[in-house]
Parts: sequence; structure tokens; C-alpha cells
Amino acid sequence: MKKTKIGLITVICITIALILTLLKEFEIVQVSELVMMSARWGLAAVLIGYALVKRNLTTWILVCMLLGVFVGVDFPKFAAALHPLSKGFIKLVKTIVGPILFGTLVYGIAGHSDLKQVGRMAWKSMLYFFCATSCAIFIGLAVINITHAGVGVDIQKMPQQQLPTAKVVDTELEALPQNVHGVYKFAHFFYELFPENVVKSMYENKVLQIVVFSVIFGIGLAMVEEKKRKPLVDFAESLSEVMFKFTNLIMYFAPIGVGAAMAYTVGHLGVDILKNLFMLLGSLYIALIVFVLAVFVPIMLFLKISIKKFIQAVKEPVSIAFATTSSDAALPKAMSNMEKFGVPRKIVSFVIPTGYSFNLDGTSLYLSLASIFVAQAAGMHLGIGQQLAIAFTLMITSKGVAAVPRASLIVLIATAEQFGLPVFIIAAILGIDELMDMARTSVNVIGNCLATVVVAKWEGEFDDEASKNFVAE
Repeated sequence: MKKTKIGLITVICITIALILTLLKEFEIVQVSELVMMSARWGLAAVLIGYALVKRNLTTWILVCMLLGVFVGVDFPKFAAALHPLSKGFIKLVKTIVGPILFGTLVYGIAGHSDLKQVGRMAWKSMLYFFCATSCAIFIGLAVINITHAGVGVDIQKMPQQQLPTAKVVDTELEALPQNVHGVYKFAHFFYELFPENVVKSMYENKVLQIVVFSVIFGIGLAMVEEKKRKPLVDFAESLSEVMFKFTNLIMYFAPIGVGAAMAYTVGHLGVDILKNLFMLLGSLYIALIVFVLAVFVPIMLFLKISIKKFIQAVKEPVSIAFATTSSDAALPKAMSNMEKFGVPRKIVSFVIPTGYSFNLDGTSLYLSLASIFVAQAAGMHLGIGQQLAIAFTLMITSKGVAAVPRASLIVLIATAEQFGLPVFIIAAILGIDELMDMARTSVNVIGNCLATVVVAKWEGEFDDEASKNFVAE
């Protein structure tokens, strides 16, 4: 009864604060800044009370996200000073990634010694990844061609910021004739998959290189006789168990890290940034919602997955990804929750890390949408053939950017240069890229969590009872 009452009070307070915000923003009624500030912090007090009653980590993360917004709006300088807390949280989470991937993959492969299943999981995952990212690209193209967000944009009024460097000049590539550049880039992509030093790969957080090393190590271990294999298999199992407990401990810091990230974002950019480039921002969010409803929901219905329970399983890793704009920060919790949801650890530990490089649904959608926006803003008309060529180029060049916040911007710059699109317009997008990165990173995480369920169902190893009984911590 107490939880019901505090929940009702929270909903009423949120509604009042939302109405006041809309009245002020659309200038329907003059609302003083003092009234708005009082409403925000009154709501903050109610939300803290609600979180204390709920005693739930996910609730605290969501509440701290909103508190971060309020701090960013009312105390922007103080909010900017909180940035080290959010960076510290991401650093802490990154310490988990290498050991947890190594432990879970090696145990999953060598512990069961089923090398044929590893091969099956690989091609099934890749087939699903290709289909999902292709759908994302086409939806992005469709939405931007319907909204025409870039048409009539006044470039001079857009926020101007310094662009990052698109790429380091590859002297070996430059020395080759133009007609074999594509072959070199394709071969170089595979070169980047292989680690020269696994410790260096862990230090640099090269997720796919860690996966490749762990898979080969696991296969090699599976081929060793039982007596020599068992100690290392036991070590890998113990390591993965310890790292999951390690994750649970770190997640207690998540509300502070997530709140600080939101405070910095709003304090650094200001809420007025939402008014700039609204059509592009709106187009992206609409496209991502359409993608989730038109692709993810039908998949869940077809596979008879409880949508309500799946949302409970992904809401915590998604809220972390949304606030930090890094899929890495959400990886340990996503793996832990999907295992509790009924997906075997060997499938979770293979599909999610691989998906971080090959299943970037949100990023693929954004890149196809943003590249056409750049062309529209420059007054360039691109035919459907040109648009498809750009989109599929982006699908290849975007691999491996999920772990790095806003790395997709660099991919967009490189692609724009390749197709002769004006790069200076991307400087305008940089102003709101963080807000777009929040949404696309969240969809990347949802997509990879769903991919584990799809592969587990396909393998006939999904635990339906575990998914029905799933309860968020």
C-alpha cells in the first residue's frame, strides 16, 4: 500500500512538472524560472523518496538520471565538474570486459568441448546480425527521405565545433593504385581482428580481438586431453564467476556514475541544444522507435518471448548505455541479466561481444540517416542507388565502434569524404551528437540482448521457465 501511494504521488508530481515545462517552452503561460526550479527540486525530493521505498538498483539509476538533468539545468558549472565521476564509472566497468570475456568464452567452449556448436553459433549469429542491421539501414533511409530533415537547413545557425580527424593516413594504402583500395581495406579489416598481444588488446579494449583470442584459446584447450584441460577450464569458470560478482559490486556505483554523466551532458551542452537541429534529432528517435516496433517486437512475438519480462531484463543495461553513451559500460550487466533471463552462458558470452562489432543496429540506422541528412543540407540530390551504396559502405565501416562513445562520428566523416559529401556540415551535427548517441547506443544494447535469445531459441537451449520467472534486482 505504501509503495502504491508513493508511486501515485510520483506520477502526479511528474505530470505537474511536465505540464509546467510545456507551458513555459511553448510560451502559453509565463512561468518564472524560480517556479520552474522549485518544481524540479520538489519532483527530485519525491523521486528520491520513491527510490528509497522501492529499494531497487534500476530505480536508483533512473532517478539519478533525472537528478543529473536537474543539476545540469540549474547548476551547469557544478554539473561540468562532475564529469570525472562518470568517466571513473566507465573506467571501472572497462576493467571487467577483458577478464569476463576470456573466462566465459573459454569455459563455454572448452568446458563443453562442442566445437560444432561454436561453428553453428557463429553462422547463426552472423546471419541474424546481417538481417537486423540491413533492416536498420533501410528504416533509416526511409525515415530521412520522408522527413527531409536536412532540406532547407540554415547551416550558418548550426553550432560549429572542431571536427575530429577522420582517419590516420595509411601510407601502405596510399601507395596502392585506386582500383585495389577496396581489396586492401577488406583485408585490413581482417588484420584488425587478430591481436598481436592479448594484454594490449585488453588494455586498449579491443573487444573483437579479445573474442578472437579467447575463441582460439578455447578451441585449443578443448583439443587437449582431459587431465591437462581440467585445471584451466576450472580456472576459466572461477574467473567468470568472480567477474560477475565483481560486476554486481561495481553496479552499486552506477547511479552516481550515470547521474554525473547526465549532469555533465546537460550542463555542458545546455537544454537549448534540443531546439537546434530538432528535425534530425526527431527523425533519429522516430526511426529508432519504428525499428524497435517493426523489427524487435515481431521477433519477440514470433519466438513467444515475454515482452514485459524482456523489458525488465534489459532496462538496467539500457539505462546505463543511454546515460554513458558507451555499450561497454552496459556489457557486464547485459551479460548477467540475459543469463538470468534463460540464455546459457556459453551463448551469452559468444553472441553479445561479437554483436558489439557486427550487430550495431542503432549505429547503422543513425549513419544511414545522418549521411543522407548531410547531402540534403548541402542541397545535393542522391538517387536510390547512391543512397544504398553509402548505406552498405557504412554497414561495413561501422564495425567495432560500439565500445567507444561517439566513434560513429568519425566513421560518418570518413564516409562523407569517400562519397564527396561536404564534411563541414558534420560539424553542426557534433553539437547534438551526444544526444543522438544516447538513443543509438541503447538500441545497440537492446539488439544484442535480443540476439542472444534468438540464437538460444535457434539452438533449442533457451530456458523458458527462467524468462517467465525473471525478476530485476
